[in-house]
Amino acid sequence: MAALPPTPSTDSRARVSALREALATRVVVADGAMGTMLQAQDPTLEDFENLEGCNEILNLTRPDIVRSVHAEYFDAGVDCVETNTFGANLTALGEYDIPERVTELSEAGARIAREVADEFTRSTGQQRWVLGSMGPGTKLPTLGHTTFGAIRDAYQQNAEGLLAGGADALLVETTQDLLQTKASVIAARRAMEATGHSVPLIVSVTVETTGTMLLGSEIGAALTALEPLGIDMIGLNC
Repeated sequence: MAALPPTPSTDSRARVSALREALATRVVVADGAMGTMLQAQDPTLEDFENLEGCNEILNLTRPDIVRSVHAEYFDAGVDCVETNTFGANLTALGEYDIPERVTELSEAGARIAREVADEFTRSTGQQRWVLGSMGPGTKLPTLGHTTFGAIRDAYQQNAEGLLAGGADALLVETTQDLLQTKASVIAARRAMEATGHSVPLIVSVTVETTGTMLLGSEIGAALTALEPLGIDMIGLNC
């Protein structure tokens, strides 16, 4: 029989409750770029396990580099950092022929961010949080590049790994295709139910210079489509 997922700790529930209150009552500042900060430290091809450009691999091979990026942002005063898991999904990892490592890399990324956040919380007395990054991947289901079911199930693995690693919220970000966005949101909700973790779910869609998402959806249409899914916060990025 499969083992039951770990029950969220009292500390975890308190952090999440504090994050919900902060989001509702004040400006919460998050970090900035991750990939360029990692690349600036010149990781080697060996660090990438010969998968050049797969930043998520660094969660296992060079956690020191990933930690340093989180620490720099916390030093600058941010409230939250995003996990180094933007590409920890079926289509992005599939391009490196390692799609089976979604959960492993997601959990590793969340654990690193959690450790750094907790260190800064203890040393400064200011609560710091971890946003579990769920990136868009490289294939659009609306265009037939992949199937809704395949990416939904893989995004659930992504989300379960992030929650297991200690993420305080799930951030579905940089979405370009509403079908992909819905798959990610449904997956996040399923992961929360499966693990017993209830955390804020944030969605950020990308709007092109044309004023619409990549596939032509206007922001009003995006809001209409996404609002019924029970998202805590919807925003824009890139």
